[in-house]
Formats: sequence, structure tokens, C-alpha cells
Amino acid sequence: MIKASSAVLVGMLAALTACGQSGSPSSDPTPVTVAPTSAVAPTTAPQVSVAPTPAPPVTLDLGSSTTSTATTALSHASSIAALLKLDRPLVIAHTGGEDEYPGSTMFAFAESVKAGADMLDLNVLLSADGVLVIQHDETVNRTSNGSGDVASMTAAQLGALDNAYWFTAEGITTDAPPPSYLYRGIRTGEVPPPAGYTADDFAIPTLDALIDRFPGVPLGIEIKGSGEPALRAADVLLTTLRDRNLLANTVISSFDDATIEYLHQQEPAAILSPALKAMSAWVLDNTPLPNGMKILQLPPVYGSVEVITPELIKRSHDAGYVIWVWPNDRQLETADAYRDFIAAGIDGLNINFPTAAVAVVSSMSG
Repeated sequence: MIKASSAVLVGMLAALTACGQSGSPSSDPTPVTVAPTSAVAPTTAPQVSVAPTPAPPVTLDLGSSTTSTATTALSHASSIAALLKLDRPLVIAHTGGEDEYPGSTMFAFAESVKAGADMLDLNVLLSADGVLVIQHDETVNRTSNGSGDVASMTAAQLGALDNAYWFTAEGITTDAPPPSYLYRGIRTGEVPPPAGYTADDFAIPTLDALIDRFPGVPLGIEIKGSGEPALRAADVLLTTLRDRNLLANTVISSFDDATIEYLHQQEPAAILSPALKAMSAWVLDNTPLPNGMKILQLPPVYGSVEVITPELIKRSHDAGYVIWVWPNDRQLETADAYRDFIAAGIDGLNINFPTAAVAVVSSMSG
């Protein structure tokens, strides 16, 4: 690997805007148009009533739609500040651990919490009817049995799709043998769900539903896109976090600097990660991050370019910043790679295999 020149890294980071702030590049498979089934009505699982007060640091109940044994003590996870004070690296489940479970589904988030992840990473967009929904891509093509832009569908239409449709143990693909699609058909009622789950747990969920289900789990939320749609999503997100008293439990990110600047103007108390220009300015030119921002979310490499170097890690730590790595190559989504990241001084693993990461962090923090 080579260290990035200014021109190379600016171009690299610009290219990453199409990939999402954390995770692998989202090259869509060939779109397949499958109308959401109307024969199977969504079977909404009973949700936990949540009062608008900060969740105390107690054992977390995963909700009535999971098994009674599916509880994980998250005594350290009441706020982002508490997480940053832990004397160990964090495990952050990227879209719920998208290589271990079908990403951006309630099933994935629940399994990641059961595995012991410290934090859930997710991406949000506004549906056509103004609801914040959780989906990594701006389309439904890559993961579901439908096609089209998230913004063109209502929350109900999105919720009817099977968001585990193309998931296999080897990743998302359209050309695997039918038995490889481990969870296909659960959403539409053709296949029974795993014990303790419902068909709804394999849909595209809303942000409200996730918060209801896991009120005490810190969240890393990326607002997708830019321009007016992203600003409208920012407004809805801030309203939601204020109403739920979850500003202190959430890190908000976006690749779009205008969106991050708008969020800071609207809510100075929001915990924000720097966007593309501010992040590049620090990495390339040692320009301090905007006031209040201290969490850098970066890929380790892009192509042959080394983004996270020993020099960057030391410089960031000296400045009081932390680095959360998001591997953008499945070859770096292994226990050995997670161990290497930790040994290098990385502060958080925003990864696709949370179970393996929890085991590595536990063994190295012993």
C-alpha cells in the first residue's frame, strides 16, 4: 500500500460518497422488479412503550418479538460519552452486521445486540410520505425483492419488501443457488421465521421502530444523500432524537458537509462526525476538525492507498480525536484483521461480523 497524496486522497474520498460512510461499496445487482406482496399483511410485533427519558445503564430487554433469552447486559452503553470513556475498543455493528446477517433489518440489529455489540450503525432516508426508514443504499435494488428509489416509496411499501432477499453467507449476490438465500421468503410468509422473530423483522424498518425496540442502545446514524432531501431528513432526525431524549446516545454522520453544518446550526448539542471536506482537511493538511467533532470514521484503505496510517492514528490521538474504522473490503472483515486494527490503536470497529469482533475485543481486553 502507498500513502495517499493530496490529489489521490481527495479523489478517493469523493468516490467513497457512493459507498456509504461505513461499509463496502454498494454496487447494485441487476434490478429485479418484484411488487410487494399484498397477500401477506405485515405482522407488526408488539413494541416496547418508551417514555421520553434517557435510558439508564441497565440490562437491555430486546423486546417481546425476540426470544426470552435474547438479552445482553449493556451497562456501559447509556451514552456516547460513556462509550468513549471505556478502556477498550468499541464494537459497532455496521447496518446490523451486514455480512453476518441481512443488513438494515430488525433481525440483524437484534442479533448484533445479542452478540454484544456496543453500538448499532445505520443509514436513514426519508420515504415518500416523510418517514425516516433504515436502508444502506438510496435504492432497494441491491438487498430486496423490489426495485426503485427509497424516496419514491411510502414507508408501508418499503416495509412490505423482503430486505433479506439477496443475502447469502458469502455476501449479497444475485446468482447463487436458491438454497444459498438463507432468509429469503420469511418476510413474505413463504418461510417461517427463526424462533422469537416475525416476518416484520426481515423488512426495511423505520427508525422509530428501531428506537422502540432498543431504547438503550447507542446509535450511529448516517444521513444519506445531500441537498434538500438530506436537510429534510436532518430535520426529522433531530426532532426524533429530541423527542426521545436521545441526542446524547447518537452520533450523526453524513458525507455532505452542508448537511453536517446544518445539523450543527440547528442543534449544537448533537454529536457529529466530520463530513468529507472537514475529514479530508484533517487527514491531508492537519486542519483541526470543526468545534465539538472528535470522532473520525474512516476506511483503512482505498484501492492501493493507505488511508489510516500510524502517523494519522498518533496525530489524531494527540489532538484528542478517536478513529472508528469501517473496512471497505471483505478481506479485512476477519478476526485477524480486527485484531490488527486494535493493535494499531484503532478506537472502534464499525464492522460486518459483530460476533467475531466482540470475541476479539474481549480476548484482547481481558
